[in-house]
Amino acid sequence: MRSTEIDLYHLTPREKCLASTQTPAGGVGLTCIICAFNEAPRIAAVLDVASAHPLVHELIVVDDGSTDNTAEIVKSYPTVKLISYPINQGKSHAMATGLAHAQGEFIMLLDADLKGLVANNIAALAAPVLSGVAGASLSLRKNSLLLFRAIGLDFVSGERVIKRELLSEVLTEIHGLPRFGIELFMNKQIIARQLPIAISYWPHVTQSRKTEKIGYWKGIRAEWRMLADLLQLDYPLVLVLQTIHLLSLRINTPAASAPLVSMKSLFVRWIRLGAN
Repeated sequence: MRSTEIDLYHLTPREKCLASTQTPAGGVGLTCIICAFNEAPRIAAVLDVASAHPLVHELIVVDDGSTDNTAEIVKSYPTVKLISYPINQGKSHAMATGLAHAQGEFIMLLDADLKGLVANNIAALAAPVLSGVAGASLSLRKNSLLLFRAIGLDFVSGERVIKRELLSEVLTEIHGLPRFGIELFMNKQIIARQLPIAISYWPHVTQSRKTEKIGYWKGIRAEWRMLADLLQLDYPLVLVLQTIHLLSLRINTPAASAPLVSMKSLFVRWIRLGAN
């Protein structure tokens, strides 16, 4: 990977140690997987940061049947491993493909359409899991839904760090998921193992909405199709309970800059939203 300079001001001493070396303690590697579909205008901004980061030892991009020049842009990064197939099959299938090729003991998942991503974001997302403080970490972006920001957790966040074993043992099940069901499936694995969750607050990072990418009406239809995929996996009440379970596993870490919300406060906010 190409070298880069990282501002370590907001990290703990342990996190600084992790971010200052190419190989974490014990020689354990971190594989970053990015699934992309027609992300040519956006993916370079993510690759510039991820491919140069000292914590990322392997970077895999799964081109999920793009019809633009996404693959050509990825090929311009010589250290990035590109996996392409001609037909779009959805994020769940693309993620399973990336996991099957990953070599690292730890997996970082990044969306291809992030804006404002910097090296510190990657370090803050990775450090709690690499150091053993947490079993999983999730991002909370600037433009995450208001409710998610209010409770301090985005249960469908596409930016995560986990141990590879969490998903490598269930790749067959992942291939059978709806096109956009991977995050909910991952949540179930985290809850089943009662893994402590660290939240990495990204106040300057946003994700491009589908309405920005493909136009308002096409974007709205795409968002509804994603929601339909989520509801194929669980009923709305089950999704709420899943979020509550995840909140119960959340831990406070030095990298977190937003206050935790109590379960009582969470319940009150949901009641008020329902009343409106």
